[in-house]
Amino acid sequence: MGSESGVPILDFRKSTEITLEEGGQGWKEMSKKVRVALESHGMFLLRCDEIPKELQNKMFTDIKSLFDLPEETKTKSIGKRAYRGYSSKNPTLPNSQTFGIDDTFDPNEARSFTNLMWPEGNPNFCSQARELSSCILKMIMEGFGLLENYISEIKELCRGNDTRLTKYPLPKETNDSVITFVPHTDKSNLTIISQNEVQGLQLLQKSGNWVNLNVPPNGFAVMVGDILQAWSNGRFKAPIHRVAIRGNKDRYVFILFSFPREETFIKVPSELVDEDHPLRYKTFTYEDFINFIKTVGTKLGALDDFAGI
Repeated sequence: MGSESGVPILDFRKSTEITLEEGGQGWKEMSKKVRVALESHGMFLLRCDEIPKELQNKMFTDIKSLFDLPEETKTKSIGKRAYRGYSSKNPTLPNSQTFGIDDTFDPNEARSFTNLMWPEGNPNFCSQARELSSCILKMIMEGFGLLENYISEIKELCRGNDTRLTKYPLPKETNDSVITFVPHTDKSNLTIISQNEVQGLQLLQKSGNWVNLNVPPNGFAVMVGDILQAWSNGRFKAPIHRVAIRGNKDRYVFILFSFPREETFIKVPSELVDEDHPLRYKTFTYEDFINFIKTVGTKLGALDDFAGI
């Protein structure tokens, strides 16, 4: 089933006839669908009940309360790296407020943030989102027939997990859409996006037109990042996307980025190189790539500039 943008919608819900038990026939069939979706669009939309609707709704109630804190409280959150901590005046994210949380699943880092800003936190939602990310990466490996050979690499690809919480306020002075996140690709290997009922994601199609992505209610958008594009030898392409807000409500978003540790080497598996798919990317470390990104910002095509052959 597809969305209005042509992006496939995959259904992981237990209420379907397909049983997604790892290693089972249904799981293998869904793995093929995941691969096809990512090869054709670099992303898919997901219906999933692994994360209950009630938990997701509570998450956005908590996010709203977080952004409702006084500005002097929010500015106490200071990140160690780019796009971390609290920001409301970032040119990359105009007309928005955002919290970037380092090392979401490091107990010390998470405790530091929640004690400072968000005493109740929401560890269940974060943990289940991480499990969903790991499951999708396994399906990607299965889709290529590489799961047994690269099970340890899955762990390395998603060793790091950062969270971004964002508020996109509704436009106050115009009825037109307001761009609140400039066109970009993600620097992760995989990105999982959950939002409240307000839409805003837009995808740049090959035709050069921007189309709206309508994420299913209580669903997710799953996107390939630059790292997974490189690892897949370009078989997956990170989609160029932006955020444009229009409507009568604020948009709140939870984003989980999975990525390798800085010292991890990103290397194309030999199984993904053949006559039809010559090697497109040299081996590199995630740290070197991120250092390069710091010099070029959100420049489109940065991965090919950095590691393309």
